[in-house]
Amino acid sequence: MIRLIAVIQRDLLKFKRNPVVIAVSVIMPLIYLVILGNAFQGKLTKLPMAVVDLDPGPSSRRLMENLRALETGAKTFTITTMKDQKEAIEAVREGEFKAALIIPRDFSRHMVVSNKAEIGLFVDNTDSISAESLRGAVEGALRSIREEYVPIREKGNAAYLRGIDLYGRVDYDQSLIPGVIIMAIFLSTMTTGVFNLVMDRFMGTDESYLLTPITKSDIVTGLVISGLFITTILAMLVFGLSILVTGASFKGGLEQYASILLVIVLTSAGLLGMMFILLGRANHPRIVGVFSGFLNVIFYFPSGAIYPIASFPGWLKAFALVNPETYAVDALKSVIFKNVGISAISGDIAFLSIFAAITMTMAIVTFKRTL
Repeated sequence: MIRLIAVIQRDLLKFKRNPVVIAVSVIMPLIYLVILGNAFQGKLTKLPMAVVDLDPGPSSRRLMENLRALETGAKTFTITTMKDQKEAIEAVREGEFKAALIIPRDFSRHMVVSNKAEIGLFVDNTDSISAESLRGAVEGALRSIREEYVPIREKGNAAYLRGIDLYGRVDYDQSLIPGVIIMAIFLSTMTTGVFNLVMDRFMGTDESYLLTPITKSDIVTGLVISGLFITTILAMLVFGLSILVTGASFKGGLEQYASILLVIVLTSAGLLGMMFILLGRANHPRIVGVFSGFLNVIFYFPSGAIYPIASFPGWLKAFALVNPETYAVDALKSVIFKNVGISAISGDIAFLSIFAAITMTMAIVTFKRTL
């Protein structure tokens, strides 16, 4: 019994002497609550939608009143009125809006003289959750017109919503492919690079190269490059397997494959550098394990990999704007589902390049080459 108590006391004292683990054990559940509670809010809100109203008639005005009511009430979307339908559709392709609603010139006239009055909703179907929410909301606004307005010649349904997907069919499981790739990158950066340094430090084998003329830039850069090599291979493998598992259709050429590879390399380099900054002085692999779940929640879930950023609260949306995984997910979605090239994701590439350069520089500067 005495020996058992001694073992219990020793283990409790070890836990007490590790304030980082204690703090993270208390703070991490609260971080999970705040991040996940705000990143997955159920009903989508404030999805940006462009509306081009070419009809001055009463039916169009009534439809716009219903849409404005949804904007101010349920807040499903935010409306931006535009005059040119081609410009609106192009803005959807560029990611400025989730959809563009086009009300044709003869909409009100067709409501009166026929049962073939149509409006068009051009949606970015690469984000399937937002696309279905917008379709449902606009259909509801249109349905109220059909219920309140009785056409002269025919009764029944007089107005129809024609949904137009701007891209090929993307199922929900297929839409998760970019997020799966980013998850593979994150997990690989946690098990390579700085993790190897922490393990060497924990086992005492780091003394062998700390006693040599190797500089700290050699140590950091060498471990990052080896981690980058492994991470890139694993991420590309996950990409290929994800395409096979989900049955997604990817017909990209050399430029698209080069774009995906570039995004993976830049994201991996940035995250590997960040891990050195945060964990470069850790002396126990347990600390790396504890922080891995913490960092995954902070960076992965607010990235838009699973849930649209447009529905985040203001403070979480502001964090998403500086989250490197947000730009990696956006770039991969554009390349995989929209079949665009490097020029179309130049903004994402620029952010990831700057982030990687900053984290690598800070990792070398803050790393201490001491026993």
